[in-house]
Amino acid sequence: MANESKFPTEVVELPSKGYFYPKDSPLASGKVEMKYMTAKEEDILTSPNLLKQGIAIDKLLESLIVDKKINLGDILIGDKNALIVAARILAYGKEYEFVTFDDSGEEVNATVDLTTLNDKEIDFDKLPQGINEFPFELPNSKRAITLRFLTHKDEKEIGKEAEALKKVSNSIVTTMTSRMKRLIISVDGNSEKQHIHNFVDTEFLSVDSLELRKYLNSINPDINMTTIATFPDGTEQEVAVEITAQFFWPSA
Repeated sequence: MANESKFPTEVVELPSKGYFYPKDSPLASGKVEMKYMTAKEEDILTSPNLLKQGIAIDKLLESLIVDKKINLGDILIGDKNALIVAARILAYGKEYEFVTFDDSGEEVNATVDLTTLNDKEIDFDKLPQGINEFPFELPNSKRAITLRFLTHKDEKEIGKEAEALKKVSNSIVTTMTSRMKRLIISVDGNSEKQHIHNFVDTEFLSVDSLELRKYLNSINPDINMTTIATFPDGTEQEVAVEITAQFFWPSA
C-alpha cells in the first residue's frame, strides 16, 4: 500500500493487539503502519551523535511510523520490540546473520528468518481491556498488588536512573528495584509513590518478587524471540535472537 508520502508501507500487528491501550489511543487498533527505510533512515542509523546518545533506534522508529500522533513513549515494551523487528525486516530483509553458540558451547555463525518470530500466546479474555492495570496477590505475604506493563518511556527512565547511580556510586547498580517501583502501582490499595518505594525497598520478599515476575511474564504481550537457526554446515538449532548492536549494525 502507499501513503501520502508515496513511500511503500506495511502494517505491523502489535503483540498486544492494542488491547491494553485507551480506546482513544491510535495504538488501540493493534496495528501500526510503517514505511520502508530510505536514505534518510540510513543517516539516522549512522549518525555519530544519535549513536552516542543511544537514541538512534528511537529516532528510526519515529521516522518509520506513519501516524505521527503515535507517541513512542506510550508504546508497551513488547510492542516496541515487534516494531524493531519489523523495521529490521523492512530495512534489510528477513534473513538475519549473527553469532551464537551451538549445543557444545562453541561460537558459531547462524542465520534466522525473522518472519518466523511469532507473538507470545496470551489469553486476552482473562485480562481487562482498555486499561493497563492488573491485580495480583503475593502468594507468600498475601499482600494485594496492582501492577502494569512498562512502556518505552519507563524503559528510558529506568536506564537514566541506572546511569545516574553509576556516576555517584562504585557499587553494582541494579535496575530490578527501579523496575519494580514502576510496574507496581499500588500496594494494599495504597498508590502513593513513597508507600510503594518503601514496600519494594524493605518489605518485598524475594520469593514474592519471583512469583510476581512469573505472573507478569505470563500476561505480558511481546514477540517470542526464540526460533530455529541454521548453521553454516546446514544443521539447525533453536536459539534466542537478541536485539544487540548487530541487529542494525552487522559490522559492530
